[in-house]
Amino acid sequence: MWAFLGVLVGIIAGIFLPYKIPVAYSSYTAVAILAALDTVFGGLKAYLEGNFNTQIFISGFFGNALLAGLLAYIGDLLGVPIYLAAIFAFGTRLFNNFATIRRYVIKKGH
Repeated sequence: MWAFLGVLVGIIAGIFLPYKIPVAYSSYTAVAILAALDTVFGGLKAYLEGNFNTQIFISGFFGNALLAGLLAYIGDLLGVPIYLAAIFAFGTRLFNNFATIRRYVIKKGH
């Protein structure tokens, strides 16, 4: 419940408090947001499966976002688009988590 409330507050804040991300930081921000969304979907999946742990969720949310942004930054310093690998990895996990959540909800509905 708290996670849902936090996501809802974040969405509302994002709508009513618009902030322009400088173009130079857009790839870092995109990767960090994707990592955070992956953690949110993973947390929802864990909640539905009955094994949600708040400490794991919080550490994963911030840790994944920071690590993804840091890797994208290091890739830029090296001239290698490492952020593309992060987008692929987190995107794949996000869609897999969504598929699991969708199946769980459909099974509960029948």
